[in-house]
Amino acid sequence: MPAVDRSDEKPMRLGILADIHGNYRALAAVLADMAQAEVERIVSLGDNIGYGPEPEEVVRTLVEHRVVSVMGNHELGLFSRSYCKRLHAVARDSLALTRALLSPESLAWLEALPAVLRDGGVRYVHGCPPRSATMYLYEPTENRLQRVFASYPERFCFVGHTHDFGWYRQAGAEVSSREVAIGRAPLESDARYLLMPGSVGQPRDLIDWHAKYMIWDQDAATIDIRSVPYDVQTTIRLLGERGFPASNAKRLYW
Repeated sequence: MPAVDRSDEKPMRLGILADIHGNYRALAAVLADMAQAEVERIVSLGDNIGYGPEPEEVVRTLVEHRVVSVMGNHELGLFSRSYCKRLHAVARDSLALTRALLSPESLAWLEALPAVLRDGGVRYVHGCPPRSATMYLYEPTENRLQRVFASYPERFCFVGHTHDFGWYRQAGAEVSSREVAIGRAPLESDARYLLMPGSVGQPRDLIDWHAKYMIWDQDAATIDIRSVPYDVQTTIRLLGERGFPASNAKRLYW
């Protein structure tokens, strides 16, 4: 998919989502939290589907709320046979079930997602910049971080795929990482950032089972990691009723 470039807009409060994975109950709770937090625009970092039991409801809700999204590796797996074959059996089986639950309109929306969204001084990508939907940015070495930061020009880049939250920072020639706690953290004016908002639909942060997402307040120069409880038991029940692998439910709650 080609990249999308949007013109500069006024500073605002953005809601950044990632890895919803067909978990409509988690998405609905997050959207309600966003409404109370007065989020003005929502961006998804992909993997809107896969693993979860309600992919059609997720896509329809994203369209209804005018959420812009990039393509994740699970969307790629729906449309690329060669990539789908590289996925593990649980992901492949989940995508087969997901495809059967999606309408033609939702499939078309997912297939049209771009690999990269560029919005002024901001880049959004699912896996790893500059444009990979499949490569993980997980505990990178300092040398790799230097190469990644050098691969794109924007000051801010948001990525998903790891299902965890935190950031990587470049200030001058130095790069560093930070495990960000739930809550608000300031951003430095002279640094570049790679930011990970956590997962809405299948968190792997080992803090709790709540849906995670990020609010980026451009005016205040802060990020806010939000942890939102949702009706996880209904999601687990639907996974069983719709024949998804049992491990998909086990990943949701402990």
